[in-house]
Amino acid sequence: MEQDVESSAIVRQPKLPKQAREDPPKQLAEMDRAKKIQRYVQKDGKCNVHHGNVRETYRYLTDIFTTLVDLKWRFNLFIFVLVYTVTWLFFGFMWWLIAYLRGDLDHIEEDAWTPCVNNLNGFVSAFLFSIETETTIGYGYRVITDKCPEGILLLLIQSVLGSIVNAFMVGCMFVKISQPKKRAETLVFSTNAVISMRDGRLCLMFRVGDLRNSHIVEASIRAKLIKSKQTKEGEFIPLNQTDINVGYSTGDDRLFLVSPLIICHEINEKSPFWDISQAHLAKEELEIVVILEGMVEATGMTCQARSSYVSSEIKWGYRFTPVLTLEDGFYEVDYNSFHDVYETNTPPYSAKELADIASRSRLPLTWSMGSKLSQQGLAESEQEAQETKTEPEAQTKSQQPERNGDIANAESESKV
Repeated sequence: MEQDVESSAIVRQPKLPKQAREDPPKQLAEMDRAKKIQRYVQKDGKCNVHHGNVRETYRYLTDIFTTLVDLKWRFNLFIFVLVYTVTWLFFGFMWWLIAYLRGDLDHIEEDAWTPCVNNLNGFVSAFLFSIETETTIGYGYRVITDKCPEGILLLLIQSVLGSIVNAFMVGCMFVKISQPKKRAETLVFSTNAVISMRDGRLCLMFRVGDLRNSHIVEASIRAKLIKSKQTKEGEFIPLNQTDINVGYSTGDDRLFLVSPLIICHEINEKSPFWDISQAHLAKEELEIVVILEGMVEATGMTCQARSSYVSSEIKWGYRFTPVLTLEDGFYEVDYNSFHDVYETNTPPYSAKELADIASRSRLPLTWSMGSKLSQQGLAESEQEAQETKTEPEAQTKSQQPERNGDIANAESESKV
């Protein structure tokens, strides 16, 4: 009987809010965040941002040259072929139309008739003549005559427009081929960034290198911290960008990139990592974007290479393995060890905590110095007190002889 009652009863779960139904539990969310972190910039430098709901698309047409250069290769080649084919077909149709309106197609075999274009007997021949005119090939079989003023005008128009099309499309392809993006692929960044002690201070470091023998002129490095923040007024700023000083004040951001270099950011009071410890870093949702730019020595064009490091790619307590060795008369770079790191003794505390510990360790010294000063002050005060006590005694002693002398003088005078 009890089983029947229990089986007929239906226990309904309370309806949860939409956010509670959609959001996973907190632990699962942390596990998912640890597995996959949404990057702002990919490791290869591509920005993970898509522009949507762009209504002012006409702005792309106002800068058509840059639009064509930014297109992918398959679309660029398709437009390249399409533009030439359309112009050839258009002017071929115009040549055929002139021949049709003048009646040249009806007097093809008449030797006494002077056509606009010799040996033009249809649309195919007009198309071939259009190609010969625009590409300046000129086989000599089809030529324009001096009895066709409209043909001469069309020849001038096609020659000018053909030159413009050639300059535009060939220039577009040249810029597309010589883009500095390909040069940026030979600029490499270390897979991980590290945090360790350098010269007694906590530093964030990463390594950059150039695989080519031709150098990057006026190379400079920048770094940005990408992290969401909330202002004191309650405004939420997603993906806020904070500058990370990698030597801007000292000029160390200007690189002579001949061999791999380790870029160092000193974590001080002005650093965004001032109060981040090893345990805190593992829980942070942050990303460091590094930007290396300069001019290509061969072409003089500006080149920019980018990479990024998320919190899981920042190793605490590690240093980079040296890659530069001295050989017989030259230095050799071993790029097999470019990404290698080794563990070193690094305190797990933040730079702020280390500064507090250092200040506390100096407090007993200040106390001892103060006690010595106070003791010295007491000794001086006691000496001064003793001096003040001895001065009246000396005065009394000096006064006593004087009084004794006066008494003696008085007695001698009385005897006389």
